[in-house]
Amino acid sequence: MKNLANCKPSEFLKQTSLIRKSVQKWLKATDIMNIRKNLPDIEIVTPDMDAETAEKTASENRRKTEEQMNRNFSAILDAVLDEHPEETLELLALLCFIEPKEVDEHPMNEYIGAINEMLSDRAVIGFFTSLAQLGLMNI
Repeated sequence: MKNLANCKPSEFLKQTSLIRKSVQKWLKATDIMNIRKNLPDIEIVTPDMDAETAEKTASENRRKTEEQMNRNFSAILDAVLDEHPEETLELLALLCFIEPKEVDEHPMNEYIGAINEMLSDRAVIGFFTSLAQLGLMNI
């Protein structure tokens, strides 16, 4: 299946413009950037703490952080899969050079294979990273 990792440069440029617009809409709809901002209340480890207290505090902070990460990930999955599946499918289709209205004409294993291929490609990952950074800056 054609995707960003195996397309021609001219196809990449045109498709990434479509994807960029879809990502902007997807990020706004799913509110992922704000979900990621949910942080746990942690206690600062200070130099005046004894070693045992500092270790207990650090351990509790790690536990709280892991729990918050799990809550955030669950909230992101809810937003992407349950609350905004149409936007997610549109993005998935565009990543694979499929017209969004034709997304169901391909089996899921083709999309999964294409996603794996894209995640293994440094240039594609760089593109996704750039999109995320632009999303963080609200551009």
